[in-house]
Amino acid sequence: MRTIETGEITRNIREMCIEANHFLSADMKQTLSQAVQTEESPLGKQILGQLQGNLKIAGEDMIPICQDTGMTVVFLEIGQDIHLSGENLTDAVNEGVRQGYAEGYLRKSVVKDPLIRENTKDNTPAVIHSEIVPGEQVKITVAPKGFGSENMSRVFMLKPADGIEGVKDAILTAVKDAGPNACPPMVVGVGIGGTFEKCALMAKHALTRPLTESSDVPYVKELEEEMLHRINQTGIGPGGLGGTTTALAVNIETYPTHIAGLPVAVNICCHVNRHAVRVL
Repeated sequence: MRTIETGEITRNIREMCIEANHFLSADMKQTLSQAVQTEESPLGKQILGQLQGNLKIAGEDMIPICQDTGMTVVFLEIGQDIHLSGENLTDAVNEGVRQGYAEGYLRKSVVKDPLIRENTKDNTPAVIHSEIVPGEQVKITVAPKGFGSENMSRVFMLKPADGIEGVKDAILTAVKDAGPNACPPMVVGVGIGGTFEKCALMAKHALTRPLTESSDVPYVKELEEEMLHRINQTGIGPGGLGGTTTALAVNIETYPTHIAGLPVAVNICCHVNRHAVRVL
């Protein structure tokens, strides 16, 4: 059985918090570059070019790619044949976030209580989702989530009779209601099925899937392509100022659900869609 010190997880998360906040992931860079070429609106093309320029400056000068450095969401896929030694895993993750936000001079945006609103001053605690999987590795995904786009996200508890057309309407409703507030061009994560909380978790996780990859489920792949096309026909455009690039991608995850329900969650992310992935 392989042993991993939780201190190694702390070190990696510290580095990943800084990396995700300063550098756009390769799939996002590629998709944004393609959007600059295909955007039909001159103003939209200009805005996309400015976004690329901002990203270049952020990387060269080591400043955050967005002033809202987010609440840190961490996905952990933990191999069942691994032994974790050292401090508590949750504490180790939060220590990595604390160190990363301090050493990276990243904005601390987390409050200790949702109503009292006292800042924790180190951007902890993180929101941690862990899963036990086969193998002897730990996969870590760090996804800082800004709340300009997070606040635009929705959950719809549809009736089974609403079917796929109801799902399409829900996705379009969420995007249209978000409009310019989600800092488009956006990435749209969608979770369909499960329960109230499961569909929301899938929508969040869908944002971390590389934009260059489609779902391996044929009808879901078709749905992703159709919804991307329809969203880009809304005319919201880059920065909400009009154009043909309202979204860069629509990523959808599905899960079995109850005979009486059809839960749908839409988790919208802005044009930076930050995430970093490492495997230990």
